Amino acid sequence: MGSDELDPGGRDFYDEDDIEALDEEAEWTGRRLVRGGNDDPYVAGGERLQKVLAHAGVASRRACESLIASGRVSVDGMTVTETGLRVDPATQEIRLDGARVLTDPDVVTVMVHKPAGVVTTMEDPEGRPTVADLADEWVVEHADELNNPARVRLVHVGRLDTETEGLLLVSNDGELSHRLMHPSYEIAKTYVAIVEGRAEHWVPSRLRRGVELGDGIAKADRVIIKDSGPAGSIIEITLHSGRNRVVRRMLAAVGHPVTRLARTRIGPLTLGSLRSGRARRLTGAEVSALQNEVGL
Repeated sequence: MGSDELDPGGRDFYDEDDIEALDEEAEWTGRRLVRGGNDDPYVAGGERLQKVLAHAGVASRRACESLIASGRVSVDGMTVTETGLRVDPATQEIRLDGARVLTDPDVVTVMVHKPAGVVTTMEDPEGRPTVADLADEWVVEHADELNNPARVRLVHVGRLDTETEGLLLVSNDGELSHRLMHPSYEIAKTYVAIVEGRAEHWVPSRLRRGVELGDGIAKADRVIIKDSGPAGSIIEITLHSGRNRVVRRMLAAVGHPVTRLARTRIGPLTLGSLRSGRARRLTGAEVSALQNEVGL
């Protein structure tokens, strides 16, 4: 054999982690886990747990094996300490240190930079551009990253009124979307507003104390006057309330009607350099941070 040829029996020829055709019973020889019980997470013909975790971006396969062995991974509520377990990433709930691991590549949460004039709805009888159009564009552009792009339908998580621009999420992660929209899990949102008139020094404290609106008192968590002049001011406001058009109504109540409004942050997520009309998938770290905000 020449020096540049590979030895089929040597490590240069294969990676043990890539051998999928092993006898499944052999994988479990001497293992403590007993199959067949009601709580057994084993799925015949499934993928090995360490491979699923690695494909989800948790860590390398070797590192994932160590995570499993140390008891930090659970499948459908059962802590697993044996590597080689076969699971179905599309149907089973896998957690690391109690946090959900998204293992189905077709479960997607996407950040959209909504332009003004785009309607936050899935369809519009008046024919105006919708958030659904932006979501569909993202799916088409990233079809090669999905197992079955035809079944990926992204729905807006919460709303922005038609003339408000900025950060909006679209997702098919039902549990995360539900919690992000549920009043008991309201997370902080930050907006930057261009308003009419010079904002005086008392405006931030007034908004933090609360202003009376038609549907009750609304309070800001934090208010910063970024710039102020006779022709108008720039105000950054953070609050937890999800009431309809609440930022516009609060600023109007203190004598500063909004001329332009953008949402720049939702919880741990920031709009950053994402251009208007564009979208990007959340990173694994961003999804984990969001899940932590709503107790998933």
